[in-house]
Amino acid sequence: MKVLITLRYIGTNYHGFQVQKNALSVCEVLQDALEHLYGIRPPVKGCSRTDAGVHALGYCVSYIQPKAIDPYKLPLAINRFLPADIRVCSARQVPDDFHARYSSISKEYLYRLHNSAIDDPFEMPYAWRLATPLNVNEMARAAQMVVGTHDFRAFMSAGSDMEDTVRTVQFFHVTRSGEDILFHICADGYLYNMVRILVGTLVEVGAGRMVAEKMADVLKSGNRSLAGDTVPAKGLFLYKVHYPDEGKKKEL
Repeated sequence: MKVLITLRYIGTNYHGFQVQKNALSVCEVLQDALEHLYGIRPPVKGCSRTDAGVHALGYCVSYIQPKAIDPYKLPLAINRFLPADIRVCSARQVPDDFHARYSSISKEYLYRLHNSAIDDPFEMPYAWRLATPLNVNEMARAAQMVVGTHDFRAFMSAGSDMEDTVRTVQFFHVTRSGEDILFHICADGYLYNMVRILVGTLVEVGAGRMVAEKMADVLKSGNRSLAGDTVPAKGLFLYKVHYPDEGKKKEL
């Protein structure tokens, strides 16, 4: 039986999801737990690569169970062997040809910026603090200029060998909640550090160092040097993964 499990995790102590040779990853810890549960170590397929320090509210993993466990009982069974900063929240059976990454149709990310001169000890691990006053209305206006299907090469880390750089952004919202500014984006795929560079460029707009209309020019240029800085990973969350059968599934 192939299952899809959904995880929530704090990425602070991990070097992303993918297994690393010389660093601890979420995948390694998850597979350790699955080996304790099943007695053997099943291969798993993650929905996305995440950078070191990035968090997840809805990270999806698919794998074939070495022995059948009711999906309803599976989250508690796996969580017995996981550290407190990783939790399986749900599980469901999926078709044999399902793949957590390649079967997805879009993913949502959320970036949290704490716009304050003073650190909040409860926010520090989960948001990037920036004291500079930011114009949220101008950032929201600039964000709409990247919605649609475009070549996002300008918002990809230099040195990345990705050849296909065209992606479709379905929505990109920028809103303020108290001292927090939230950047919420949904796209069919992402380039390396794309979200963090987009946010860094919007910060240039919010700080008044770039006019909102310049966002479209940066996008068309394909030139990474014209975009903003790559903002810190700790404010980024993989928020949700969408699959074609969402309207029909019954989550267990």
